[in-house]
Amino acid sequence: MERYFQILSISLEAVANNKFRSILTALGIIFGVGAVIAMMAIGNGARQEILQQIKLVGVNNIVILPVSNADNDANEDSEESGKTLKKKYSPGLTLKDAENILEAIPTVEKVSPEIIYPTLSIRKGRKLSINLSGVNEEFFDLFGQKARFGKLFSRQHLEEGSPVCVIGPEVKAKLFPNENPIGKHLKCGSVWLQVIGVLEGVIINENAEEMGISDYNRSVFTPIKTLLIRYKDRSLINQAALNSSSAFYFGGGSMMITENDGAGVEANQLDKIVVQVKDSDQLASTALVLKKLMMRRHQGVEDFEIKIPELLLKQEQKTKDIFNIVLGAIAGISLIVGGIGIMNIMLASVMERIREIGVRRATGATKKDIVFQFLAEATFISITGGFIGILLGVIMAKVITATTDISTVVSFWSIVISFGVAASVGIIFGYLPAKKASEQDPVESLRHD
Repeated sequence: MERYFQILSISLEAVANNKFRSILTALGIIFGVGAVIAMMAIGNGARQEILQQIKLVGVNNIVILPVSNADNDANEDSEESGKTLKKKYSPGLTLKDAENILEAIPTVEKVSPEIIYPTLSIRKGRKLSINLSGVNEEFFDLFGQKARFGKLFSRQHLEEGSPVCVIGPEVKAKLFPNENPIGKHLKCGSVWLQVIGVLEGVIINENAEEMGISDYNRSVFTPIKTLLIRYKDRSLINQAALNSSSAFYFGGGSMMITENDGAGVEANQLDKIVVQVKDSDQLASTALVLKKLMMRRHQGVEDFEIKIPELLLKQEQKTKDIFNIVLGAIAGISLIVGGIGIMNIMLASVMERIREIGVRRATGATKKDIVFQFLAEATFISITGGFIGILLGVIMAKVITATTDISTVVSFWSIVISFGVAASVGIIFGYLPAKKASEQDPVESLRHD
């Protein structure tokens, strides 16, 4: 053991005596490890952002939509022996469904019922067609929406159905172009709503609809109870109303229902329910439980449709796979280049130190000792370069984040892997020069000038 410590001391002394050569040898590893950590940090940051955005548009979401009465009639009505079977009555999609889903299914994290009411908004002679959406407090968390100005709904707003609203950035730009909208009133349909907040909104492109991203920029949001109380509540249309001639009045407007109209009336209280599952692995099982629960609540009538964003799930997995391949390739190429640099410079070092090798062999050093000496030099340079490279990589990641809008995430495993590979590169690429040094003929080495 003492012999190996002595050889290790000789190796460190050789590195110290040839500082410039050692620095050149280490540069490949320093920049290789630094580049790997920085690239992996950029890749991890980009992947995290993409996956977060995909989640916001529905990777963990199940969407429940009502099926129109006309479609439902075609499925439920059948004729047997010239007689039409009587349909079962279903109350449609209601707030009670949303409440029951959250209480009954443990894998569900959040439930967001929504009513969408297309209408006209007016402010000081300016008009804008909008979607007035009745939502609860979970909606903004579920879709990652925050208030750029003002605030979101309070518990009191939601429970009392207060006449307040949160507007999208496009509504603010067109109806409140040169003023702060917070505290001002906006007429939506026939009701005046007080603006309490402006959303950050989302970036919409031509493929947004295909991706399932809703345009919140041109929407006005109000508590769901506000819309039900001050505008219209479609759940008031019950089975008796559908079979009689009646007129219902909601918030300054009216909906006339006649005997012939009954089959075409949409009696669903909600336009959709978005259910967020705790883990994407539980989506399929949760969807099955959801369907059974909804069928029981709707008297066995399948007047709803359950959608799982399978395309987004596939995209999530594809994104992970692509980034893993890219990052693996970057890491491999960078460190291989650094290893080749070590091997080349160590081979050159062997040629320069042939006389030294001959003296060592003549004084009793074995081939094994020579291999250990040169391998120790390569490994020491690689490990030192690895430490410096880690520091450089972390600094590069911080500088990239500070000077650009690119998000970086330096993970613990990227540091461990980079350092481990740096040490392995020193051993693997240092072996060939070490073996070549040990095979030098002592007599020929001593004659070398």
